[in-house]
Amino acid sequence: MKHRKLMAFILMVAFAFILMACGSGENEEQSSEDQTKEETKKEDTRVIEHEMGETEVSGTPEKVVALEFSFVDNLASLGVSPVGIADDNDKERIIEPIREKIGDYTSVGTRKQPSLEVISSLQPDLIIADMKRHKDIYDQLSEIAPTIILPSLAADYEGIIDSFETVAKTMGMEEEGQEVLKEHKAKMEELRAQVPEDEDRTVLPAVVADSGYFAHNMESYTGSLLESIGLKNAIQSGDARYNKINLEQVVEFNPDVMFHMSTGDQTVVDEWKNNDLYQDISAVKNDAVYEVDRNMWSRFRGLISSEKILEDAIGYLYE
Repeated sequence: MKHRKLMAFILMVAFAFILMACGSGENEEQSSEDQTKEETKKEDTRVIEHEMGETEVSGTPEKVVALEFSFVDNLASLGVSPVGIADDNDKERIIEPIREKIGDYTSVGTRKQPSLEVISSLQPDLIIADMKRHKDIYDQLSEIAPTIILPSLAADYEGIIDSFETVAKTMGMEEEGQEVLKEHKAKMEELRAQVPEDEDRTVLPAVVADSGYFAHNMESYTGSLLESIGLKNAIQSGDARYNKINLEQVVEFNPDVMFHMSTGDQTVVDEWKNNDLYQDISAVKNDAVYEVDRNMWSRFRGLISSEKILEDAIGYLYE
């Protein structure tokens, strides 16, 4: 009897040791797995430099909110669909080539005043915002999710390219970004080749509304984009990239070609058409005034829209 009890006790102790050993192994395995995950996350954490300082971003952000159209273009170029877009409460402002790529999304309000409440409800892991529009709410945005602030509204074409590269790095897609940029530059060269070497006409892109004529100079996004393929802007001076000018000033600049981004049913140009001064502008006399899509030519600034703008311009000028 005593022998049986002793044997039972020995078996129980042995079993306990086995359980302890298994548990210890599992714990060590779990601990090792957690440590590996933590190390991987640490290795995959990037410090992104932007207009408001530095932001740490880990892994590949899956839920991105874009507060300017150029960033939507950037993401679409990388094959990424943002979960939220500041689209001015108008989905029609998303140009067709990009709308096809990104699919459904949630509007987070206007670009000037995006809704922090709606943004927060989307639980994003990255927010991309514009320096000129959103620097004052950077801290509030950063409380919601890691946020980077880049130039968009005030950027020229080269600035837009720089922003694209930063977005690609932030997304953990630098290699893909460089490949996309390589294809874009090749396309730009193709477009540049369609502009004759002896092209000497001056061009003037402008937003025209009932409130005035807003000319884009050589340092504006559209102006610098057109200049990048050899189309000289009519306004080669001035501190402001976007200038509200009157009819007399347009006559003084006397562009050979005008690209009008019209907004509203009636614009200031409708008033000018009966004025002899307007009729004496070179572009008007030569029937070289073209109505273009404001969403494409002014609101969107990115790789996709840049290519489409230049295709439009070349189509009007040479085809």
